Amino acid sequence: MQTGYIIIEHPADLGIEASGESLVDAFIQAAHGLISIIVDPATIDSISSEHIHIVADDKEQLLVKWLSEILYLYDGRKFLSKEFRISLLNETELKAVASGEFISESKHKMRMDVKAVTYHQLVVEENMNGGKVRVFLDI
Repeated sequence: MQTGYIIIEHPADLGIEASGESLVDAFIQAAHGLISIIVDPATIDSISSEHIHIVADDKEQLLVKWLSEILYLYDGRKFLSKEFRISLLNETELKAVASGEFISESKHKMRMDVKAVTYHQLVVEENMNGGKVRVFLDI
């Protein structure tokens, strides 16, 4: 399966469809997609790290909480993530480290404000060909 992400336009929303060789790769690509909507990732340097630990009822909820945490780091902590390392992903738990830097208004030009990660048309799939996720964002 091809690794990467695409942005999907939807009335009042934007979607991210991400895939990879595994579900971990797809979750990471979805995070890259989210950041690319907010800011040009090329302007972010990996000079600091934030640890992420999420517990959820299932993988679908894990995906929403994962992206919501990355959105919180940006919106609440003013931290822009560039690189993601997931050390644990199972049915109900995710552990990761997001590397990046705090927002500099002179360096980072915000593209779009993302309000929330939604459950609308949410997809989390894994098979022998790899992992695939789809999620829509409220903008």
